[in-house]
Amino acid sequence: MNLNLKIEDFNYELSQSKIAQYPLEKRDESKILVYKNKEISEDIFYNIDKYIDAKSLMVFNDTKVIRARIFFYKSTGAEIEILLLEPAGLKTFEEALSSYNSCQWICIIGNASKWKHDSLKKQLKKDGSEFILEVERKPATNYIERNYFNLEFRWNRDISFSEVLEIAADVPLPPYLHRKAEEKDIERYQTIYADVKGSVAAPTSGLHFSEDVLKKLKEKNIKLENITLHIGAGTFKPVKSKTISGHKMHSEKIFISKTFLENLLSAIEQTPIISVGTTSMRAVESLYWLAKEIHNNKYKSLKEDFKVTQWQPYNQSNTPPINRRDSLSILLEKMDSENLKMIKGETEIIIMPGYEVKYFDALITNFHLPESTLLLLISAFVGDKWREIYDYALMSDFRFLSYGDSSILFK
Repeated sequence: MNLNLKIEDFNYELSQSKIAQYPLEKRDESKILVYKNKEISEDIFYNIDKYIDAKSLMVFNDTKVIRARIFFYKSTGAEIEILLLEPAGLKTFEEALSSYNSCQWICIIGNASKWKHDSLKKQLKKDGSEFILEVERKPATNYIERNYFNLEFRWNRDISFSEVLEIAADVPLPPYLHRKAEEKDIERYQTIYADVKGSVAAPTSGLHFSEDVLKKLKEKNIKLENITLHIGAGTFKPVKSKTISGHKMHSEKIFISKTFLENLLSAIEQTPIISVGTTSMRAVESLYWLAKEIHNNKYKSLKEDFKVTQWQPYNQSNTPPINRRDSLSILLEKMDSENLKMIKGETEIIIMPGYEVKYFDALITNFHLPESTLLLLISAFVGDKWREIYDYALMSDFRFLSYGDSSILFK
């Protein structure tokens, strides 16, 4: 591993005109770049089934974006923007969203210098009657990162916080779009298979899938499997250090079912495994390192939330590798012994050049920001070919970033 990897080596010129500001009307009409057998071609996303072998296994991230951006206004007229990140304390997303009357969240505050001590209020209306949503800053706790705040929300209506957000909050569009959410974003900044609420950013590689595309994949006997990784605002965190060693990777919550692991084990080395998105890849690759910890007797119980740290894959020089089949068997045996149907935890894993991807043969993904950790992941997967791929996309008028076009990259 090269910790002195220079971030500037993963730069390219991305003009504002290349960034898609809005989605296409039809999801599957986006362009798709195909990198297979070291050759580049293009098509429309509707035809993606042509490039995936029958009986392949595809891994989707079924996280669901919540309405997480709320605007309050002070009496002075100053706009205060609040972005919900995760529930404060030990509450799960489900518990926090189901709360009545009050709940606390870890948040990012836009224009925070204009809001010190007073609470902010927002007048809302549901079923013809008005109520008040109030927010107050609470004392910081030791797990809050710099620029993150602990906020308490209170409302005087007998409805859940999830219902409050449906009225009070907007879809949290990526910051590089430089616009507020509009009506069309409510549907389009969400995959059609989204199921588990908890993200403040969409797994954008999945935005291109339509019901017709999924139907064609199933007709080809391609297995569609789900995991859950809740995407946080850290996914947009720029790399500000000159070398990768100075970057602190964000942490994201993962939920993996026993059924998924069983199906992955059945498919491994028998058929191609395809990751739909970088988030699916980060989640599943983290499992290998969790299995190694269990194998080396460094992890006691999966009944507790696990954690895979940023540099964990790169600090294993003194421990022998395990093959990927064994890694999945280790996890399943541990789950059997503890009678578990689901494991959950968090990952900070950074996938960068020098990392050997364990489980996947192909990756479906959008085009990512220059000098980003996501671009490092692409480079880890396809090597130096990433630059040729991106040059082709730029010259061929592909649309970039969250609402942009897609690619399928074969290892």
